[in-house]
Amino acid sequence: MKDRYLEVTFRHGRPIAAYYYLPRGTDQKSVRTRRVEPGLIIDFAADGQAIGIEITIPDMVSLAGLNAVLQELGHTPASEADLAPVLAA
Repeated sequence: MKDRYLEVTFRHGRPIAAYYYLPRGTDQKSVRTRRVEPGLIIDFAADGQAIGIEITIPDMVSLAGLNAVLQELGHTPASEADLAPVLAA
């Protein structure tokens, strides 16, 4: 997978969880996690590459918070449109 994308799980029209996929190989799986701030958990593959960010508390996520994590990981910032389904709720 070459592009980043957001997957959101809704219940009764409200987001209850989300996952921000980062570029990764099709065979890469999460083997380790690291909590970075309330509601955000980074998933890492066996080679140490960050492969995604779990958004466990969508109400608490902010674009600035996610972008700080992406910057730490060496990725370009997300846009408001990238997080629109989570931010709109």
